[in-house]
Amino acid sequence: MSFIRTIARPLLASTFIVAGVERIRHSDETAQSLGAVLRPVANSIPNVDEKLLAKAFGGVQLGAGLLLAIGKLPRFAGFLLTITSSLNTVAEFSAADTTTAEGRSWQRAQLLKNVSLLGGVLLASVDTAGKPGLAWRAEHLADSAVQATKKASKKQLKAASKTVKKTASEIADAVHVQ
Repeated sequence: MSFIRTIARPLLASTFIVAGVERIRHSDETAQSLGAVLRPVANSIPNVDEKLLAKAFGGVQLGAGLLLAIGKLPRFAGFLLTITSSLNTVAEFSAADTTTAEGRSWQRAQLLKNVSLLGGVLLASVDTAGKPGLAWRAEHLADSAVQATKKASKKQLKAASKTVKKTASEIADAVHVQ
């Protein structure tokens, strides 16, 4: 891992780790603030309430944040944080008090913060750390297989051609001898 990634990943993850711990510790407040997002999910799953979903939401943020911070499964962690960040952005934006200038200013600041974090975790979710991604590796493997097949076919054609020439020569020699 490069020096920049060693520093950047924990810095980016710190917000999500702290938010995850707070969401778990204060699941009632989380359920209330993310109610617009959690309520439809809670209603569709039997025996699950918004408070439990709030704890799960916090647990996902905490776990993914820790994974990103230590550099384990950073792309998967970035993907999970992208989802939680998106849900958080929607919930905070829709719940903001926009009746006052101060409320609109707070809403704008929160939106910009959340969108910036969303951009960071999106980058983390596609960062291959200088190593080729799965798509590139699969494409490269397919190209190598095609090239190997072409080379094998040329070799096989040359071998078959030699066999045919040798057999033809033997037949011609046998015909000339008789």
